[in-house]
Amino acid sequence: MAARSCLLALAAALALVAGARSATFTISNGCGYTVWPGLLSSAGSAPLPTTGFALAPGESRAVAAPAGWSGRLWGRTLCAADAGTGRFACATGDCGSGGVQCAGGGAATPATLAEFTLDGSGGLDFFDVSLVDGYNLPMVVTPSGSGASASSGSGGKCAATGCAAELNAACPAGLRVDAAADGPVACRSACDAFGDAQYCCSGEYGNPSTCKPSAYSQFFKAACPRAYSYAYDDATSTFTCAAGSTDYTVTFCPGVPTSVKSTGQNPQAAGLPQQMNNGTTMVFFGGNAQQTSAAAAAQATANFLVAVAVTSAVAVSALLLSA
Repeated sequence: MAARSCLLALAAALALVAGARSATFTISNGCGYTVWPGLLSSAGSAPLPTTGFALAPGESRAVAAPAGWSGRLWGRTLCAADAGTGRFACATGDCGSGGVQCAGGGAATPATLAEFTLDGSGGLDFFDVSLVDGYNLPMVVTPSGSGASASSGSGGKCAATGCAAELNAACPAGLRVDAAADGPVACRSACDAFGDAQYCCSGEYGNPSTCKPSAYSQFFKAACPRAYSYAYDDATSTFTCAAGSTDYTVTFCPGVPTSVKSTGQNPQAAGLPQQMNNGTTMVFFGGNAQQTSAAAAAQATANFLVAVAVTSAVAVSALLLSA
């Protein structure tokens, strides 16, 4: 009887441990340069064991998330510690902590974000990749495990999502962020760049019936159809998997050619040709941009033509996200 009681107690303890497990994030760097992932827990969520670290090219690191965790992950680029003060800072995605650990700081815009709510409504994990706050890195989230297989087989929205395209060089001029020595390193959202209510889905545009896709958000959506491109892009951009039995791989720069990886260079600064596989150009029309320089102000008074060559990584994106 005593032995049976011990076995029952052990089984109960194991069940509790299993129930407490929510997911493991495997964060992988496919870029040809170091990326510093940042991790932020939402208010009320238990903290993760780390909030930031360096990830060398080709390196991966697993981070266990507790049950019910909610928060976001992103990549920081072009990071270094100041020689005089020792303060750590990044050109993109900086979290303002002054150190490698973000310690509760969020990503400075623009940054590509992976957002998660684990064990949410209906016993599901909810996740997405968002370009609403802009873009700095290609990133794809891929679910795995028995929960992913079961959800996919039943016709649910448990599938890879993200943005595998390298968009910085193709970014419209009014949104582009350039670093003096590195060229284009990020692409701002129209809300961040111009502050207009129609782009921010605020004020009279603060609902899905009045806030519609803009020429700027369509630039992101055309290249990355499964990623959030503006605030009310839920229908095509939110994914769900069975909670407690699904893990997630977050990959920066998926599908980067080996020749780029081997150089150790930041492809954002390497002058790589930016074109689609068939060499065609994607054209978008827009207007109502509100910028501060005289040239930009003049441009903002009229409709403009943004002719961008979206990278061959768009084709890679379609292959990676076809599951």
